[in-house]
Amino acid sequence: MNRRHAIAAAVFAALLLAITSAKILHVPISYVPWAAPSARAVEQRGPLSDGEKATIEIFERVSPSVVQVAVKSDANPLMGEEGQGGDASGTGFVWDRDGHLVTNNHVVANGNEIAVRFASGEVAEVDLVGRAPNYDLAVLRIRSARQLPPPIALGSSNDLKVGQSAFAIGNPFGLDQSMTSGIISALKRRLPTHGGREIANVIQTDAAINPGNSGGPLLDSAGRLIGVTTAIISPSGSNAGIGFAVPVDVVNRIVPELIRSGRVPTPGIGIVAAGEDVATRLGVEGVIVVRTAPGSPAERAGIRGVNFSTGAVGDIITAVEGKPVRRLADLTDALEQAGAGKTVRLTVKRGSDTRDVNVGIIDIARS
Repeated sequence: MNRRHAIAAAVFAALLLAITSAKILHVPISYVPWAAPSARAVEQRGPLSDGEKATIEIFERVSPSVVQVAVKSDANPLMGEEGQGGDASGTGFVWDRDGHLVTNNHVVANGNEIAVRFASGEVAEVDLVGRAPNYDLAVLRIRSARQLPPPIALGSSNDLKVGQSAFAIGNPFGLDQSMTSGIISALKRRLPTHGGREIANVIQTDAAINPGNSGGPLLDSAGRLIGVTTAIISPSGSNAGIGFAVPVDVVNRIVPELIRSGRVPTPGIGIVAAGEDVATRLGVEGVIVVRTAPGSPAERAGIRGVNFSTGAVGDIITAVEGKPVRRLADLTDALEQAGAGKTVRLTVKRGSDTRDVNVGIIDIARS
């Protein structure tokens, strides 16, 4: 160390000792600023990236069509399943120019009165048009005529790819007009509903979805609707990177039916099926028929259930219209796509024999 460095080190050590001693002895230290304090100059930002511009454009175009949904019940006023201290219980969005809005069934299922708030702050009362618990969807309608924001453009969920961008707009924890982004993490998930069935081909995303987002739109990078956010998997109840959305192809099939008749048929053939755990234990791939309902299309087609006298397994449905059936959700999904009133060809295995039978589909909810 040269002499200059040694002198500087000694001065620094002395200064440090003086400051420390002053703190210990509570001796006030005064200082004279080198310059008068002033606000710092703002540095000019460069242009937004193309990705930022695209995201901003999506939000500005779509967010006016997204609403908060507030549910009032006798048991808990203004508190829905996802209510936060009386704030909105969920999210919805404009479906058409006739005043119809779409949200989740579980958001409005227990409500006596429902109101929505638009991005403009305007509050409107709505009527419940219909619910589809098996798909966790519900349709509302604005009571009074008004100038509505435009419906969100529809995309398709049939050609989605894992890894493509996804955007969710909603009201997490009652905080309105929030946007999150991520990717489509997985496709063809199956999600149980309060209706006792499963929604097939559900979209999984890591775009942050929290309580209050339910019923809001999931969008692609073009700002088109690709799903309706409906649930999360989280031990804490908050976002853990695994959120689910009802695919828009299902939404576009169910919502018009709700608008038309207020309900959605439950297509079936009149069977009671064994659980998947039973099929797994038996090493069976397909739907094991436990019994058929008297007079049902399945019974008329000659389908047999389990022989309870001998314990012998009855018929096993292995395909619908040539497409493999590995679990009950595969069968119900195929029947729903065909629709009540139609006839489908089932491939049925009985023992070592396999045959095709034509079976009519009925609305089992009315049967």
